[in-house]
Amino acid sequence: MICIGHRGARGYAPENTLLSIELAIEQGAGWIEIDVREHQGELIVIHDKYLERTTNGIGDIYQHDLATLKQFDAGNEQSIPTLAEVIKHINRRAILNIELKDMASAQPTLKLLNQCFDEGWGFNDFLISSFYHHALLELKQAQPSLRTGALCASVMIDYAKFAQDLEAWSINLCLESINQAIVDDAHQRGLKVLVYTVNDVRQFDELAHMGVDGVFTDYPLRFMQWRDNAEFKSAAAMMI
Repeated sequence: MICIGHRGARGYAPENTLLSIELAIEQGAGWIEIDVREHQGELIVIHDKYLERTTNGIGDIYQHDLATLKQFDAGNEQSIPTLAEVIKHINRRAILNIELKDMASAQPTLKLLNQCFDEGWGFNDFLISSFYHHALLELKQAQPSLRTGALCASVMIDYAKFAQDLEAWSINLCLESINQAIVDDAHQRGLKVLVYTVNDVRQFDELAHMGVDGVFTDYPLRFMQWRDNAEFKSAAAMMI
């Protein structure tokens, strides 16, 4: 089961900042998830439309130009990064899951990723996810080799069929919606199952038992310690 650092390592550092991303990598997360919004032709890495929760700024992000946004403190003297800055910082040390928070970010993201592919990055270095399934469809039609993740906060009547119809690589489900039936259905359709947001060690156990492929967690170090302990127990059991 893979560990995806949720907004970096937001349990330990300000979310969606280079500090949080770096900490998640240092703690062993092989994947990093971030949130992206289009803003005046640029792609900024921030979850909320409003600034107050994650920065010392006030109001709607769209009330400010990029230079002003960059001046706000996102915590621990971190600024709001751009997607290009995040990609450069990660430098292929982890797989990057880019969640599109709006439809407008789809095409600029594709343009930036195509530049990355020209520079030697691979399609497997990224996963593009969104609740905006029209955006995922638009991206797949433009670049069929992209890996996409269909975000969903409920168990659909036809289980994972909607993600298969989108030709997605994964179905990204909220913890409250996960059950064995949808995990099995997704796997039968050739889809990976990723679950957000999982921070309790007991839930790591439960999801691993269900066959979930990966979890988004605010605490990558906690996950890695759980995994190491689980591997130790498995090795010890085989010696008995």
